[in-house]
Amino acid sequence: MYFRKELTFSTDRHEDLVDITSEINVAIVESGMEHGVCNIYVPHATSGVLVNENDDPNIIEDLLGVLRKIAPEGSFLHDRIDGNGDAHVKSAIIGPSESIPFKNSQLLLGTWQSVMLCEFDGPKYSRKVIITLFTG
Repeated sequence: MYFRKELTFSTDRHEDLVDITSEINVAIVESGMEHGVCNIYVPHATSGVLVNENDDPNIIEDLLGVLRKIAPEGSFLHDRIDGNGDAHVKSAIIGPSESIPFKNSQLLLGTWQSVMLCEFDGPKYSRKVIITLFTG
């Protein structure tokens, strides 16, 4: 059995990590499924999704700082087209999806873990996140 739902988020910074954990848990509850695996997929070439700590906002800034060092703005051939080569590289490093088990209709995340939508080319008014739930 599976369930699919598309969520939409807006971002208000050029680069940001947005906690989307609660919206995903709401979708799991809506599905009526008790346990299984939740796949979170972002169908965009300049954003991604990751699981990490979201209790300390410095973690977000530290992660973005490392990505800026690895993929500095203005240093890519693609910048000649639309000026966002770094966003494509950062997105490729982070990746477009995560799969997380869920039980009792809640993601099985660690105490400090959150699912975060990664924005590398914002702000954007409509970032899609596709949630697909599987159970056996």
